[in-house]
Amino acid sequence: MPEMQSVYSSHVNKVGYDADSHELIVEWDTGRVSAYEGVPPDVASEAMNAWSIGSFLNATIKKQYRHRYVG
Repeated sequence: MPEMQSVYSSHVNKVGYDADSHELIVEWDTGRVSAYEGVPPDVASEAMNAWSIGSFLNATIKKQYRHRYVG
């Protein structure tokens, strides 16, 4: 699991990026953890620094990258 950073969001607690596997990791407010596969480093950086991470995830990540729960 990569280092996770806390974010200010109503639905997301933390995000992190595993550069080796190119996975964006999202810890939701429910405690579940999602991995989005094949996310390029620049897109992950945009997500982690987005003004509204929830909006960015909905508009960009969820539609383009394969998802799986990891926790």
